[in-house]
Amino acid sequence: MKRLLTFVKKEFLHIIRDYRTLLILFGMPVAQILLFGYAITNEIRDVKIAILDLAKDDVTQEISNKILSSGYFVSYENLKTAADIEPAFQKGIIKEVIVFEPFFGRNLEKEKRANIQIIADASDPNLANMMIGYTTAILENYQSGLSEDKILPAMIVPEIKMLYNPNLKSVYMFVPGLMSVILLLVSALMTSISITREKEMGTMEILLVSPLNPAHIIVGKVIPYLVLSLINTVIVLVLSMFVFQVPVNGSLALLAGISFLFLITALSLGILISTLSNNQQTAMMISLVALMLPTIILSGYIFPIDNMPLLLRVLSNIIPSKWFIIIVRGIMLKGVTFSYIWFETLILVFMTLLFLVISIKKFKIRLE
Repeated sequence: MKRLLTFVKKEFLHIIRDYRTLLILFGMPVAQILLFGYAITNEIRDVKIAILDLAKDDVTQEISNKILSSGYFVSYENLKTAADIEPAFQKGIIKEVIVFEPFFGRNLEKEKRANIQIIADASDPNLANMMIGYTTAILENYQSGLSEDKILPAMIVPEIKMLYNPNLKSVYMFVPGLMSVILLLVSALMTSISITREKEMGTMEILLVSPLNPAHIIVGKVIPYLVLSLINTVIVLVLSMFVFQVPVNGSLALLAGISFLFLITALSLGILISTLSNNQQTAMMISLVALMLPTIILSGYIFPIDNMPLLLRVLSNIIPSKWFIIIVRGIMLKGVTFSYIWFETLILVFMTLLFLVISIKKFKIRLE
């Protein structure tokens, strides 16, 4: 028994002295519960909306203030005409537009009936349903206040329009996210493991003394995964278009170009992970913790980023998948042109260059 207790004590000391083990045991559960606890929510807050007020009277102003003071919505833009609605949505910032009909207040007072149109960006159907539900609840609350102690109650009639995804198909939301996950899994994860395998087995030194220079070795390693990822991208697009009937309303050539750019970004990230890792286990752990979990939670793939706390919204900006998903949804569902996605594309280019520069610097250090 004494020997067993001594052995158990030794194991405890071994675990305590290994900070990496402690990080996995205590750090990962804490990080996961915080991420999932804040990211998984059925509430909305500070969703950016636009208002098209064709009446501009006291009643519409009062309703607008009630909607904006609820804490669920933030006014991003006041539109002037109905022609401004589509371009406003294509920018990818606003998620809902509220349209008051002309003479709204007069119609509500004299005819006891006024119409309001609620247009939601349904490329994320879950968020669209929540926005519509919150908006109609606010309107019903305002309407009930008008109808107190009145024989003929006033009615505010909402007209609901789901833009880009009228049938609220969830596959419209999942396909861009799946493309991102697949490209990261095949490109970054497999590339990092492939290169660290050479280091771990001791064959990297053999390759380095061969006629091939380091750049040729890295390129030779990543090209197979580049080809496989391109094939996977084509398969996902074909299945989404012809099996799940997800439209590609924008340029197919632009979509292919952006997918190739993101593929290079993922490959460069995999190379960076390989330069920071000495073995496959470390590379796998970094890839899973630093890529897979943030991609699923912080990219907007499943959970709306606008609903998250400020810290998570800021952290989401360093996730390459976030920008790729915004671009793909814009091209496929909204039919946007490059003029609407140039900023997101520029961020992906910057990330790619950053990953490559750091990888080359680290790789040279390892060769000394």
